[in-house]
Amino acid sequence: MRWMVPGFLVVVAVIHALPVVGVLGAGKLVQLYGSPVQDAGLELLLRHRAVLFGLLAGFLGWAALRPDLHRLALVAGLASVTSFLLLAWLQRDGALSAALLRVVWVDVAALGLLVVALGVHLRGAPSGGGMPEPGATVRAEPAQKAPRDPSTSLF
Repeated sequence: MRWMVPGFLVVVAVIHALPVVGVLGAGKLVQLYGSPVQDAGLELLLRHRAVLFGLLAGFLGWAALRPDLHRLALVAGLASVTSFLLLAWLQRDGALSAALLRVVWVDVAALGLLVVALGVHLRGAPSGGGMPEPGATVRAEPAQKAPRDPSTSLF
């Protein structure tokens, strides 16, 4: 269970990193989304979107290593995939290309991973950092002072 939240965050980070190649131009954007980008302004917006995905992917990957950031990363990941899925669902008139439908299904999988990871996180299961398993007995040891070395002390 300790690996679940960080592991799922890494998988979702990789999913969010895939569109970063779109920053390389219109040709890569066509490969990603299956639609030609003929307007320079739209290309700029989509390339900027690729940069933002890279930033989110970097944060998700970094947060996977930091248990104190798991909750924030889960919220960020959920906001990303649910907003896209909601917008895709509202576009029900069949205007989605095969490439975009593939993105929808990948985001559905990412949503599943994030929901499970959030459940584990909220349940209090350990997500790393050497935390005990649920139900484990935890004993606090009294702090012990290290003996003073008189040769290194000023007083």
